[in-house]
Amino acid sequence: MGKELYDNYNTAREIFDAAGSQIKEWCFNGTAEMLRQTFVTQPSIYVVTMAAYRVFTEEAEKEGLNKELELTGIAGFSLGEYSALTAAGTIDGIGKGIDIVKKRGAFMQEAGTDSKGDPKGGMVAAFGAREKILDIIEQISEGRILEAVNFNSPIQTVVAGENTALEEFSEEASKNRIKIKKLSVSTAFHSKMMGPASEKLKGLLFSAGMKYPREKIYSNVNAEDMMSGFTKDINDKNAVNGYISEIMAKQLKSPVYWQETIENMSRDGAEAIIEAGPGKTLFGLVKKINKDVIPLNVEDKDSLRETLRVLKENIKC
Repeated sequence: MGKELYDNYNTAREIFDAAGSQIKEWCFNGTAEMLRQTFVTQPSIYVVTMAAYRVFTEEAEKEGLNKELELTGIAGFSLGEYSALTAAGTIDGIGKGIDIVKKRGAFMQEAGTDSKGDPKGGMVAAFGAREKILDIIEQISEGRILEAVNFNSPIQTVVAGENTALEEFSEEASKNRIKIKKLSVSTAFHSKMMGPASEKLKGLLFSAGMKYPREKIYSNVNAEDMMSGFTKDINDKNAVNGYISEIMAKQLKSPVYWQETIENMSRDGAEAIIEAGPGKTLFGLVKKINKDVIPLNVEDKDSLRETLRVLKENIKC
C-alpha cells in the first residue's frame, strides 16, 4: 500500500518517512494476515490515506483546480474519520494522528479478544433488504452481541457480533436468500464489544486536544455535520475538545451510516466524491448509492492522474 506514491511524490515520501520504518514495512511488505490485525491495519491505512490526500491537494493546486473547485465537506469511513479529522485540522498533525490510531487499534484489539488472544467476534457483509436483515438480527440476538454496524448501501449491511451469534445469523440469513460474505477482520468492530475501548479512547482524544474543524465533517454516528449539535462558543477550546472526543469515542461502538452520509453530501451539493487511500471500496459504494455523483479515487499515480483529468474535464463543461 502506498509504495507508488512514496516512489513518485516528495510529499508522500515525507509522510511515510516521518511515520517510521515499522509502518513503511507494514505498508510496503506486509502480508494479508499481518495487515488483518487491527493494531497494524489502523496506522498503515491512516498513513497511506493521508499521503494520498496530501498528494492530491498538492497536485490539484498545481493544476489550478483549487481555484475552481468548492469543497462540500469531508467524510471518512470508520478509521477513515481520523483522516477526515486530520484533513480538517481537528487533529493538528499527522504524527499525532498516527499516535491516536495506533492506540485506538490496540484498545480495539484488546476489547475484541479473549484471554488467549483469540477473537471474541467477527463481521459479515449481508446483501439484501436492510429491514429484513434487522429483523433476523432481532430474532437471533437473544441478549448476545449481534448488531448491524455499517449501513453501506441500499443492499449492503455489515453485521458484527459474538462468534456463535454471528454464525447463527449467517445461517438464518442464507435461508432467507440473503447473501453473506465473511469479512477479513480481527473482531466485532462498531459493536457493544468495543465499550471498554471506547472509554479508553475518550481520554486519549481529550489529551490530544481536538480543534474546531476548518471544514464540514460528516459524522459516522449520524451522517450529518459533526458540529451541528455543538451549542457552545467555538472559541471555547475545552468545550470543543470535549465534544469531539465524546463523539469519536461513541463512534467506536456505534454504527457507521455511510449510505446516509453519501446521500447527505449529495443533498448539500457534492457533484463528485473522491476516495483517498488504499483500494476502491468506497468508490464502489458511491456508485451504488447515488448514480448522479461522480466517484473518483486516489491511491497511486494512475488513479491520481485520472481523477485530475475527470475533474478538469467536468470544470470545462
